[in-house]
Amino acid sequence: MPIRPENVLRYPPDWPEISLAIKERAGWRCECEGECGRGTHPGRCPNVHEGDAYGTGSIVILTTAHLDHTPENVDPANLRAMCQGCHLHYDAGHHAVTRAQTRARALADAGQLAVDVGVAATPVMPPTRPQALATVPAPATEQLLLDLPEPLEGTRP
Repeated sequence: MPIRPENVLRYPPDWPEISLAIKERAGWRCECEGECGRGTHPGRCPNVHEGDAYGTGSIVILTTAHLDHTPENVDPANLRAMCQGCHLHYDAGHHAVTRAQTRARALADAGQLAVDVGVAATPVMPPTRPQALATVPAPATEQLLLDLPEPLEGTRP
C-alpha cells in the first residue's frame, strides 16, 4: 500500500529493505491467518504475490502490515506480509478512526466545531445556552403493559 505523504517521515529510511525481508520471510504469500476478519479463508490466506486473488481474480499485491498500526515499530514480530484485501480489512477500524479525526479537525479548522481528538476521536459540540428541560413523568411499567393490545386468536403473544 502506498505511504501517505503525511506519514513518510514516520517510516525508517530503510523501509523498502525491511518490507522486502518480510515478504521474503512469507515466501511471497499472504501471512494472514484470519486476523483480517474477512472470514473468507480458513487458516492461512492462499493469495500469492502477482497471482490471481481467490474470489475476485484480481492481481494480488503483497503489502507489509503493521499489526499495531504504528509505522515506527518495525520489529519483525509486528510486521506481517498481507495481500491488499487482507491488509485493507485488517486496517478498516483504524482507518475509520483516523477518518473521523481528519473530518473533525477540518471542521474545527473551519470554525464549525470544537474537537477533542482523544480516546474516541469524537467531535464535541461547542457550548450552547442552557435550555430548560421538559419534565414529563415516565409511565409506570404496569401501565405500559396494560396499554398493549390483546393478541389475536390463533397468534402467538
